[in-house]
Amino acid sequence: MKITVFTPTYNRGYLLEKLYQSLQQQTFTDFEWLVIDDGSKDSTEDLIEKWVNEKNSFPIRYKKVPNGGKHRAINMATDQANGELFFIVDSDDYLTEDALESIVRWEKTLPDKKLFCGVSGNRGKSINDFLGTTFEGEYIDATSLERNKFNITGDKAEVFYTDILKNYKFDEFEGEKFISEATVWDRMANDGFNIRWFNKTIYICNYLNDGLTQNIDEIFAKNPKGTACYINQQIKFYKPNLFGKFANYSLYYSFVKRNIGIKQASEYLGINLFTFLSAIILVKCKRLILNKS
Repeated sequence: MKITVFTPTYNRGYLLEKLYQSLQQQTFTDFEWLVIDDGSKDSTEDLIEKWVNEKNSFPIRYKKVPNGGKHRAINMATDQANGELFFIVDSDDYLTEDALESIVRWEKTLPDKKLFCGVSGNRGKSINDFLGTTFEGEYIDATSLERNKFNITGDKAEVFYTDILKNYKFDEFEGEKFISEATVWDRMANDGFNIRWFNKTIYICNYLNDGLTQNIDEIFAKNPKGTACYINQQIKFYKPNLFGKFANYSLYYSFVKRNIGIKQASEYLGINLFTFLSAIILVKCKRLILNKS
């Protein structure tokens, strides 16, 4: 099996058919569709069961688990995937008809696969559009940590080698249901793995009002341990100066202060309370000075 298309889903039965139809239309057919239902209470299970029994050129595998968040579903799916490549496609999105063909074509061009964790196309609101910014030319090789350097911003359509991704599990914190995907993508980058970014939109997005992207501030607030992990990793990998580090600490507190106290927040970050308070005050003072000027 060349590709596992993986979809984590939660109460998205009313949307899944568009993704299903886009998979039926793929020009490349050596793939499976692995769906992990994160505790849905709607008709998702019945819908997938119906599609499993339909005649498709690809197998569909479905598993329902207690609600634990997308990152736990990804951890589980990488262990169950049969594909050489692992492509996360969210339940409210869909693929262009040549998306998987494009992925395989670009993956075959990699000069030394040991240096790469995968390939990536663009995401867009339509085929002729893309999110964020991109570079000039057909492709560029860079790590996830080098994205800003090469003008690769916004959500992209990353596809990873399954065997590599299996070695980079998301941290799971009891009582929390979210951690940024960047925590894993950046760990692979920090270990030297490149991605071949190619300039073609293969993934069509539909950001819903109740989705992760539209509610990211509230989600960060409700998951303070995972957010602390993300902030600390940003500091570790991007190596900001002292004020940059303090700005990250202050940003963390702006996210979580509605749910936890300042002492608890400093403990999750692993820094002493005085340093944390100093960071918050310093950043606030600088902003006041900038606003007055």
